[in-house]
Formats: sequence, structure tokens, C-alpha cells
Amino acid sequence: MKNLHTPVLLSEVVANLAPKPGATYLDLTAGYGGHAKEILDVTRQYKNSVLVDRDEFAADYLRQKFPPEIKIINQDFYSVVLQLLQCGNTFDMILADFGVSSLQLDRPDRGFSFREDGPLDMRMDRRQSVTASDIVNHYSERDLAELFVKYGEEKSGRAKMLAREIVTHRPITTTKELASIIASKSKYSHTHPATRVFQAIRIEVNNELSEIEQTLPLLPKLLNPGGRVAIITFHSLEDRLVKDFFKESTSHGEESELSVITKKPLVATPDELVINPRARSAKLRVAVRN
Repeated sequence: MKNLHTPVLLSEVVANLAPKPGATYLDLTAGYGGHAKEILDVTRQYKNSVLVDRDEFAADYLRQKFPPEIKIINQDFYSVVLQLLQCGNTFDMILADFGVSSLQLDRPDRGFSFREDGPLDMRMDRRQSVTASDIVNHYSERDLAELFVKYGEEKSGRAKMLAREIVTHRPITTTKELASIIASKSKYSHTHPATRVFQAIRIEVNNELSEIEQTLPLLPKLLNPGGRVAIITFHSLEDRLVKDFFKESTSHGEESELSVITKKPLVATPDELVINPRARSAKLRVAVRN
């Protein structure tokens, strides 16, 4: 099958995870398998590797793309990490890519994109009940404003103004409708004025930051000695959680669980940005288990 999604920082991930034949691999956000294919082509270790994604479309694609002996789990990564720990599983490499996949953004029916007209959905796992529509149409004006500040990093005054406009125009049913309301109250900028609001709503719908915060401290327990963990983030809220986690995990001298390999986060090269502009905000941090 052809690749549906261009993996970001692919060469940097492979170089820093340094896969070897027979090494075991856990991909907590496998998506459409771009990173996983490069890793598993080296390790050829399918039986004891695990690919995870909460999106059912991604999980179905992975089942077709990879040999049947590899374990593919359609669930949120925090729940999977708890299950793996309970079973005593450990791995030589762990990857987590916290971005939204291109396929999710490019499918209007998923409701992630302000550039396409679709329902206000934004669920990564469509089995859950809460959608973007629930937040946009039922949160109070105050709660919306706080959400835009907390998860969208909007300034307080602008967040309050946008929340007021949204409440005034309810009910709002589509992504284009919401984006137009925001754009009508915004000055021109290089990024779409709805970017931060859509980010905030998506994070709230999918409980993204809480899941990351709960998962990070558990990752060292899933690594074999000398095993490596690589984490890709796409905005400052995610990156701050990872940076703080690495700092804490390496701050205990000889008793530290991890040692950081990337003193500064790795970012996309100009050549990659030509091929995949969505990689422009990606940051990669890598650590090794002591």
C-alpha cells in the first residue's frame, strides 16, 4: 500500500533511536506507519513490537501494512502503557509523535481543519462521545475564553472577544463557519487566525495534554537498560511537558532514570520543509535509559 502520511523528522528519528536487528519497538502514535516501517525494516522484530493508535482508520491501515505477527492496538496510548506495564513488557525503542496526521487534517469529515468545511468533530477516537460541537455550542463564554488562553495560548483580551463572538453566533455547526467567525474579528497574519482556537478545542476534545502528562513518567519503566525514547511535539505546550519530564528524569545524578541525547530539540531541515511544510513546528527530543 502507498504511504498516506509523510512522517516528520524521519531521518532524525531513525538516527537517534539507532535500531539494530532484533531490537524491540513500541510506537505509541503509529499513525500510518511511516516511522514504524523504517525502524522495523532494520529490526525485522515483529513479534515483540507494538504499534498503537487511537484512530480506527490508522489502526486498520496498520493491520494491512504490516505482517500479522506484529501487535496493533486501537486505543489511547496512556491506557496501552498501563496495560504493557501490568504485563511486564519492556522495549529497546519507544517513539511518540504527538502531532495530528495529515490524513486527519485533510479529511473534512473529521472536522480538524479550518481550511476545509466539515462537522465540528475533532475526535481522534470516534468511539468517544465528546466532540468539538459540544465544546463550541455548550461551554460558557467564560469557559471558552479560559480554554483559548490555556490550550490555544491566546491573549486574554482576544480570547474573551472570540468567546463572546462564538456564543453570539450559536449554534455553530461546521468548521468553516467557526473559522469565518474568528477570521471576521482578526487582523491579517501569516498564520490563519483560527489556528490557536482550533488547537485549543482539539486538545480539549482529545484530553491531549493530560494524557501526555500522565504517560511521560511511565515511559522509563517500559525501556530496557540502554533503550531509547524519542518524542516529537508540535507546539510549546507539548514541548514544555517533554522538556520538564526529561529535566526531572535526568536530575538525580547516578540515580537518574534517563540521560538526554538531544541537548537541544532537533527540528526539520530546509530540505524537509520543502517536501513537508507541516514539519515546520516539529521538535524531537531523545533520551536513553540508564
